[in-house]
Parts: sequence; structure tokens; C-alpha cells
Amino acid sequence: MKKLYKYLLNTLPRPLLIRLSYVFKLFAPILYRGNKVECPVCEKSFSKFLSYGSAVAHRENVLCPYDLTLERHRLMWLYLKNESDFFTAKQLNVLHIAPEQCFIQLFKKQQNLNYLTGDLESPIADIHFDLHQIPLEDNRFDVVFCNHVMEHVDDPIQCMKEIYRVMKPGGWAIMQVPQDMSRATTYEDPSITSPAEREKHFWQKDHVRLFGRDYPQWLEKAGFKVAIYDTKQKFDSAVIEKYRLMKDELLYIARK
Repeated sequence: MKKLYKYLLNTLPRPLLIRLSYVFKLFAPILYRGNKVECPVCEKSFSKFLSYGSAVAHRENVLCPYDLTLERHRLMWLYLKNESDFFTAKQLNVLHIAPEQCFIQLFKKQQNLNYLTGDLESPIADIHFDLHQIPLEDNRFDVVFCNHVMEHVDDPIQCMKEIYRVMKPGGWAIMQVPQDMSRATTYEDPSITSPAEREKHFWQKDHVRLFGRDYPQWLEKAGFKVAIYDTKQKFDSAVIEKYRLMKDELLYIARK
């Protein structure tokens, strides 16, 4: 069963995985009843989380079987809840690019959000477009989310500039990426084109780069001012383990 799970996870196309996950979440929580770990998004506890990731970056005990959050989603939720006015502001215009299933219905229900989702092909997005040229007006959004996208695109700086363009002055964005903290600089090699080699070098078969510790500088090149939300500084080891966060993960808040 575990081998089949890993095979499907790493071979099925993303739109199909999204559809299948709605079926999977109906019975998976029953198999993982317990109280060893907790998801702060769905507020449910389990004996453990599911594994997730490619062959070269597979991680155990990270995927919530109910709402399908990963470490990065739970960290972002905790930031939104504890450090921002996302849930309390009177009215926010929000653009969510490549919307995550664990967030989309929750955000749609929030009365204080004018919430729009976009993606190149996702079946759960409101509109579809190429991030290199967002078909929306300047200075429209207070908040933009665009997570685990910049490692896929041809020109990340251009995509970041587009996000900057559609944000209001004073707005902020979260643009998470896979980040290899052992690398000082981002690793790119356009000669690496096969899925197998891309997975080996960039951690996933459809990635075209692996960001290093210089990722905040990429955001700054696009015009953003960057603040850092450090997991280790915000949470003790017991909380990190309970929520199954990445202890070394940094969340970058990009402000216009």
C-alpha cells in the first residue's frame, strides 16, 4: 500500500491528484486516529501524518490525512493567525495563485475577504493565466499568496514583478519555495531537462531550479521589502514536533 501511495503521488498529473484527494480524505483520517500530532488548520489530531515528497526529497509524517496540509501550510497558517490581520481586517482583496486545497474553502468562507484564485491549469482555480503576465490591473490586492510556484517558472523575477504590480502599496505577499539552506546561492542549469535528472538535481521532476539562502534577494530584485518569520524563534521544540513543522524553515513576508 505504501509503495502504491508513493507511486501514485509521484506519477499522476497534478489536476488528477487534486480530484482523487477529495476521495482519499474521506477514509484516511479513520486509519490514523490518535493524538500524537495535530494540524492547526483543521484542528484535528492523529497518530501520525502521511509521508510526502519525491524520491529524493521524501519526508515521513508530514501530510495531514484530513485537509492535506504540509509543513509549509501549517507554518503559513500559524503566521496568518498569530502575526497578521488576515482574519480580523475589515476587508482585504486577496489573490491566491496555485490555491492549496487546505486553504481554498476556508478562505472563501471568510466574510472579510474579496478572494480570487488563479492558476495555469488547476481545476479548482477561478481563472487561468500564465504568471509571467497576470491579466489583472495594477494596485488591486492587499494580500497575494503564491506558494511553490517560482521553482517551476521560466523567469521568477518577471513573475515576482507581476505580483508586485498587482499589489496595492502597503500590501504583502507570501511566496514560499523549496529552499536548500545548505546552498548559499540558487542552483540553476538549463542543460538539465529530463524529468529524472531534474528530480535528482532540483528535488522534483518538474522543477527547473533549487533556491538557496539567497532567495530573499530574488524577492528584493523584484522590488519587495522582505521580513523573516523564523520557525525556531517563534516555536519551541515541542510545538514544532506536535505540528510537524520544519524547524529550520523561514517564511518570507514580501511587502510593497
